[in-house]
Formats: sequence, C-alpha cells, structure tokens
Amino acid sequence: MQKDDILTVKIEKLSNLAKGIAKYEGQVIFIENVCPEDEVKIQITKVNKNYATAKVIEILTPSSHRIKPFCPLQNICGSCQLQFIDYQYQLELKQQIVEDAIKSIAKLNTPINFPIPSPQIKAFRHKTQCPVTQTKVSKKLLAGYYKTQSHEIVNIKYCPIQPKICDEVIGFIRDNSIEYGISGYNENKHTGDLRHIIIRHSADNGTLLVTLVINSNKITSKLKAFAKTIFEQFKEVVGVCINFNNKKTNVILGEKTECIIGEDFIYEKILDKIFKIGSSTFFQVNPKSAENIFNYVKEEVAKFKNPTVLDAYAGIATFGITISDVANKITSVEENPESIEKAKAVLKLNNINNIELHTKDTTKYLKSIKKKFDITILDPPRKGCTKEALDEALNHTKHKIIYVSCNPATLARDLKYLTEKGCKVETIQPFDMFCHTFHIENVAIIQL
Repeated sequence: MQKDDILTVKIEKLSNLAKGIAKYEGQVIFIENVCPEDEVKIQITKVNKNYATAKVIEILTPSSHRIKPFCPLQNICGSCQLQFIDYQYQLELKQQIVEDAIKSIAKLNTPINFPIPSPQIKAFRHKTQCPVTQTKVSKKLLAGYYKTQSHEIVNIKYCPIQPKICDEVIGFIRDNSIEYGISGYNENKHTGDLRHIIIRHSADNGTLLVTLVINSNKITSKLKAFAKTIFEQFKEVVGVCINFNNKKTNVILGEKTECIIGEDFIYEKILDKIFKIGSSTFFQVNPKSAENIFNYVKEEVAKFKNPTVLDAYAGIATFGITISDVANKITSVEENPESIEKAKAVLKLNNINNIELHTKDTTKYLKSIKKKFDITILDPPRKGCTKEALDEALNHTKHKIIYVSCNPATLARDLKYLTEKGCKVETIQPFDMFCHTFHIENVAIIQL
C-alpha cells in the first residue's frame, strides 16, 4: 500500500475519535466521514508503519444507518461528526467506543449499559462559543465554527443543535459590529477586536447572557454602546459582558470579565434546584441530559441512609447541590475560587445548609484531613485523575466511588488502577450529552 493508491474497502467499525476503520491486506486504514457497513472507494493520503489514513472518493454501497443530515453544513463544520448516522445507531456506536476502551485499556469485562439518550437531539446545546474573523476584501465579519482539524471558520447563520435565538443574536452581532467600529479578529496577525461570541442560554426560562471576547484590555465607548444595543434589541438577553483576552493563545476566555449592562449570569434549573451560570462558569452544555446524570447519581447516593459524601472537582458544587436532599453532609472541593463563590450564592438561593465548601486542590485537601466519607464523587476534567488523587480517594472513602467522566480512555485508565488496588467496578452507564459527536459521558459505580 502506498500514498495515492485507490482502493475499495468496507468500514468495519469506528475508532474512539469517530474515524472509520477498514483493513486492506491486514493493514488498518483510518477514514473520516464514514459509517460502519459503508463500502467505499478511497485514496490513501498517508502510510505509517502500523496504519494508513485515507479520504473517501465515492460511497459505493451506503450503510443502512446512513441518513440525510438535518444541517446542510454538516460535512463542512467540524461540530457534528456523526449527524449523517441515525441517532439510535449513534448510541450503539458510542456504547461500542466505551466497551473498546474498557476492554483494551482497563482489561475489564464489565458490561457497558446502553447509553441514556439525550432528551433532545436538536436545539440541545445551551452554551455557544463562536470564533469571529473578518474577510480581507469586503471586511464582513464571519462567525461560526471551525472546519474539521483547522482554524478556518465556517460562517454559520443557522445551527440546528442550538436554540434559534442564539443564531439571531450572533447574526445581529455579525451584521452590526462594523457600524460600531468593531473589527473581527485575525488569528495569524493577532489584530482586530472581536475574538469570540459566547452565549449562555437557559433551558429553564429562555434567557441569554452574551459575552464578547475582545483582543484588548480596555473598553471603547463604541463597544460599550454596541453592548447596550444588543441588550435593548433582544428581550431574552438579560446581560452583556466584555471579556478581555489580548494574549496570543487558543484559550477562549481571558482572566477578566466586566458586565456592561444587565446581569452577569442566567438562572438554570436542574432537578428542583436553581443555579446561577456566568460566562466562565463550568456547567453542562446540555442541561436536560445533564439532569439524567444528576438524577442517576442521586439515586445511587440515596441507596445509603444519610451518607456523608465527598464531591471532588466540584465546580459550582452541582453534584453536591443536587444530592443534598438525600445526604447527611456533603463536602465539596474545588480549586477555582470563582466557582466556589458562585456555589455559595447557589447554596443561599436554594436554602441548602448541609454542604461545606473548600477552595483547594482535591489531592491537597484530602492529604490535609483524616476523616472518611461514605461515598466519593469524582468528576475530573478530561485528563482524568492522577494516581495520587485516586490513592487519596481510596484512603478517604468507606463504601463507593462514583466516577463521572467525559473521556472513556482516561476513565478506563483510572478504573484499571482502582481495580488493581482491589476495587470492583459494578456498572458503567453512558449518557449522551453531545449528540451527533463521538463524545460520550459515563458514570462508573465502584465498590471498595
């Protein structure tokens, strides 16, 4: 097999990154934008020692699971890799991705439950982050999402996976920025004003918080006037903020945010609890699916009578808050001071008195105490937990660890470590938070 060879292959399965896997004369080939059972004509683009990559020239026999994407830009925009596959089969593929990770990395045969589907597969994304740039000739602003594996922006006027009002607000900003002397950002030259548009939308009451990320450390009078115009144009917008980020970085938000008009938060409801969400608050982008996860964890905690619970990597203490009705005492640990301050406000808002908040790294906090908790909830970032953090969790937990993960590979790695320490993985339940992508959330119940 050589570069530029034309071959006909049948797709066997998807990788954990949603690339199709085919074999030719015993060698593995990775192919994008295909579905298992597709028979395709491909062109080899790269040959490595152990595998090759290829692009599709023609779909000869389509899989029975192929459908017409409901977004006309699906094959251009990099956000919805699986939208051309029927939703039920997407869930089957995600279950397989989790199974493959658990078997190959953790070396476990724990059955993987079928994923709990998202209650919505359209208009489910309630956080929008649109990069902004500007055309060279017409000087029009472009706002949308990046093409796959690039920083080339696809100008999107309609995105069916987010609420329509978000499209309308982005469109207004795109069409009127120039009038206020606000230019689009040029990533290569590090010039221009507006870098990103961030919208938080409440699934509970439909209100919006708009944040404009600018390539500056000061606000001009025209920018302030534009923020007020956005606020006045849309009754759903409860506040407009400016975030300052003049660094050469791919990080979206800078460290400082200033509210220009209105409120700097929206209210969101999960189960029966009210939350305050700011522009930089970590909160699930699909609140209705997140509610399924929180309810699942709450039911697991409720199996114990008045347990003590450690809520680690707590963010704004969402897990602690949603389980507060079924636990005796909860200790929420989060190293981000801003998140802890928002958690304090939410506790007061919901009249919750059995949660103790600590602004500290989880590992350092656990090393500083001697007490044990009946249950520990671990909800780390995508990189998972360190071995040191897992050791401390084991040392300070009496009965169960509930591990919530958005990355099957790091979950499998950490489960391998825990089982080698004598733990037993009871169940792994996937939840589809990110429809039409290869991402899948999982909750693992671990018996000590």
